[in-house]
Amino acid sequence: MILILKPNTDPESAEWAQLTRHLDSLGDITWTQHEIQGTEQRLTEIYLLGNTKALSTGTMQGLPCVERAVRVQTSYRILGRHGHEDRQNGFTYNGIRFDQDSLHVFAGLCAVDTKEHVEQMMQALQAHGQQTTRMGAYKPRTSPYSFQGHGANCLPYVFELAGRYDIKVIAMEVTHESHVEEIDAALDEAGRPTGVMLQIGTRNTQNFELLKAVGRQHTHPVLFKRGFGITLDESLNAAEYLASEGNPNVVFTLRGVKTSMGDPHRNLVDFAHVPVVKRLTRMPVCIDPSHSVGTRDVAPDGLTDVMHATAQGVVAGANMVLVDFHPVPSKALVDGPQALTIPELGWYLEDVAIAREAYLKRREAARRYASGRTDATNETASS
Repeated sequence: MILILKPNTDPESAEWAQLTRHLDSLGDITWTQHEIQGTEQRLTEIYLLGNTKALSTGTMQGLPCVERAVRVQTSYRILGRHGHEDRQNGFTYNGIRFDQDSLHVFAGLCAVDTKEHVEQMMQALQAHGQQTTRMGAYKPRTSPYSFQGHGANCLPYVFELAGRYDIKVIAMEVTHESHVEEIDAALDEAGRPTGVMLQIGTRNTQNFELLKAVGRQHTHPVLFKRGFGITLDESLNAAEYLASEGNPNVVFTLRGVKTSMGDPHRNLVDFAHVPVVKRLTRMPVCIDPSHSVGTRDVAPDGLTDVMHATAQGVVAGANMVLVDFHPVPSKALVDGPQALTIPELGWYLEDVAIAREAYLKRREAARRYASGRTDATNETASS
């Protein structure tokens, strides 16, 4: 069961103390508290764990500070919808809003190679009005002999340049909890000129100890990638590990699934699951067309496969796009063959905007249809 408290509930108030005393008296039922910071108000949700079937929702809803009691209907206790679509979703981080209505493009380097390339990328992003990017410092690779990323050595100049070019959020993969400590130390040293969204890559989707460690920190939101060889349900349950440890600020990423049925693409594009994840959970949904497609090949219509895949996800309602760009793809140390070039950035963003406009028109048409259907039902009932 979930107790949704009244907005901006004061944890120092007498009503809060009365509520927590009652919760502590529930015997074998334990509870955890989670904060959701919206644009204008802070919401608190309390999760009751144990045999809650005997608890009356009416009684629990009548407790001090409680606005609504919700029975959990899926295994994603914190991130799931549980039949109540009006529960707040998303979060605001470093001035950028991430939810199931927003859309942000994180174009950048899959792996940082040189300071010059980082600056060229960020300079181009600023010129096109972008405040988010991806920059890989830690790179898990299939071969132990492949480039593993510059790690902490590149963080000082990445963060300094982000501040110079007004980049607010950088998506950056971590593969060990020590990487989070290194990122925090480098941000502090630089004066925190930017923010970092910690990325859990597909190879670590079920690295549960890493998920717990990243979930225990509440400073950074998390970009969680679907596992390339497991079911969607298994991946959603893995994402729940982050929230269960106290960090519900999670963006779920679809990045293609590994199967020969996807040939000649690197993976089978799974962007039809965008609306599925939005229906099952409150998480914003990201798509990764670069790692899904794995090539910068161009179709007969003049559009790259990456752009076509991006449009599929955006038209389906994606809230974030993680895409590889590089000043000189032939010199990229990781995934150069799939990276788009900086001169293509403006074209790519324009194509995303076209797809987004199509999605918004489709959504508006659906709302008009639903409204008309409701009006027709009401007229029939009253006649």
